[in-house]
Amino acid sequence: MPICRLNENKIYFPKPTSARWDGLLAVGGDLSVERLLYAYTHGIFPWYNPGEEILWWCPARRFVIFPKEIHVSRSMKKYMKKHELKLIQNRDFADTMHRCRMKREFNEGTWISDEMEEAYYRLHKAGCAVSVEIWEDGELAGGFYGVSIGQCFFGESMFSEKPNGSKMALISYAHILEQEKFLFIDCQFHTEHLESMGGRYISWDYYNKLLKKGTRHAGRSISGFSGQ
Repeated sequence: MPICRLNENKIYFPKPTSARWDGLLAVGGDLSVERLLYAYTHGIFPWYNPGEEILWWCPARRFVIFPKEIHVSRSMKKYMKKHELKLIQNRDFADTMHRCRMKREFNEGTWISDEMEEAYYRLHKAGCAVSVEIWEDGELAGGFYGVSIGQCFFGESMFSEKPNGSKMALISYAHILEQEKFLFIDCQFHTEHLESMGGRYISWDYYNKLLKKGTRHAGRSISGFSGQ
C-alpha cells in the first residue's frame, strides 16, 4: 500500500492503524502548530533527516515510561543525594532544543533542523512544548524538551553537559509528572538508555486508550483526524 501524501492546505492524517510495518504513516504536509497538535493527539509524530520531506510516524507498538515506574539505580540515588539539584522548566526553550541538536549532531547526527527548531518554538509559544533542565550545584547538567498535552508527555530529545545530566533531569521530571497524574511519557522509539530507566513496550490499543483519556480534557480544542 502506498504511503499517504499529505496536502499542505488541509490538515488531516490517515488512520494511525494504516501505518507501514516500520511505523511510517505519511509524507509531506507542514509543521504548523495546528498540524503538530493534531498529530500528537493521535499518536503521530514527525521524524526525518534535514533536507528530506517531512515523514510522519505512528509505530504499532509504543515504547513508553510510566512516571511511577521510572527506574533509579542505587548508585544514581546516592549521587543525586550528594549534590544540590534544581529542576527548571521553560528557562529558555530555544536554548534547550538547540543544545539537544548540537549534542546529537556532534555524536551521531540529528533530525533537529532549523525547520524543526522553528516549529517546536512556535509550539512552545502556544503552550504545548516544554523544556526541562537540571542544574547541579549551580551548573547546568542536562535536560530535554518535549510536547505536553493534557496528561500526556511526548519526549523529543535530551542532552547532557555533565555525566548523567539527562538521566537526572528525566528522573526528577517523572516524579513531577506522577504527582500531576500524567499517564505516560512517550519515548517514541526504543533505546537501551530509556529501557534502563523503566521504558517498555505497550500495544497500540492500550496506548491509544491512554492517549484518548489523557488528551480528552486538554485546554485547547483540537479536531479529530479524517479517518480517510
